Amino acid sequence: MLRFALPFAALLALAAAPQAAHAASSRPVLKAEALVSGDLVRIGDLVDNAGIIANEPIFRSPDLGMSGSVPAAAVVEAVRAHALIGLDTAGLSEVKVTRAARMIPAKAVEDEVARALSEQYQLGPAKDITVSFDRMLRAMYVAPSAIGEPHVSRLTYDARSSRFDAEIEVPTGTSDRGILRLGGRAQATVEVVVLTRAIERGAVIKDSDIEIERRPRAEFGRETLRERDRAVGLAARDNLQAGRPLRTADLMRPEVVSRNEMVTMTFDMPGITLTVRGKALEAGAEGDVISVSNEQSKRVLQGVVVGPGRVAVSAGSPRLAANLPAIGAGGR
Repeated sequence: MLRFALPFAALLALAAAPQAAHAASSRPVLKAEALVSGDLVRIGDLVDNAGIIANEPIFRSPDLGMSGSVPAAAVVEAVRAHALIGLDTAGLSEVKVTRAARMIPAKAVEDEVARALSEQYQLGPAKDITVSFDRMLRAMYVAPSAIGEPHVSRLTYDARSSRFDAEIEVPTGTSDRGILRLGGRAQATVEVVVLTRAIERGAVIKDSDIEIERRPRAEFGRETLRERDRAVGLAARDNLQAGRPLRTADLMRPEVVSRNEMVTMTFDMPGITLTVRGKALEAGAEGDVISVSNEQSKRVLQGVVVGPGRVAVSAGSPRLAANLPAIGAGGR
């Protein structure tokens, strides 16, 4: 009989192994993190295999969208009152609990106020309305089940002071809608080209010298530049200060001939081009008509700036040909 005892004991051990494994897998174990959706944290949110007491509330949830930590010892103590014994804390010291929520960015509220102002008070396109609130507006969190976006339900606006007061309905996920009361200022604005540094007269404007800013629309007329490419490559007509919005009158084409600069004067005739040295009596950009003094005859002529240091005198200026040196006696 002894020789049958050992195999029988082995069979008993094999039969008991699945039961032990099942008992271990069904043992209540503390979770490292929990995501909750209601006002209360329940045992099942914090403990795997909590059984029939999984829906029992034991703590209050964090605010919507917020997270908090619960010490493992506090969880053990709370579940003991519900006859849950032998909770395996899995070596954890605390459990992170996060309240599920949908975030409504502050920008969404700002855009809604701008939209309402645009429609009700004809302040122009909503994208051109700058809204500032009396207090800092932060992102809001609503229940994940909340459907819809913030909506202005009441709005007043004083154009003289630019002040507004608004009531905004916010979805909450319940039959009631939250009401957010806000006040502040709103102005119709326009994008303008502004200098980032001081520019000296005659200096050419580079892309890095300017930026686009929004300024109150009422302060600027049509002469104020709105696009970067209307300034880049042009020169300052006078000294300009940093932070100044640029106007058409502030800029000119870059001067390629300076006053009192020695230039080459050209006179084109059929089949021949004559040149002579001259002195520019005026500064000019390409295409400008300036006065030039013939260095030989000292006569003053009018010519068109055609490039750096070059002025073309028209065929209607016979004085130039008369003042040119002779080509050469007997030259045939």
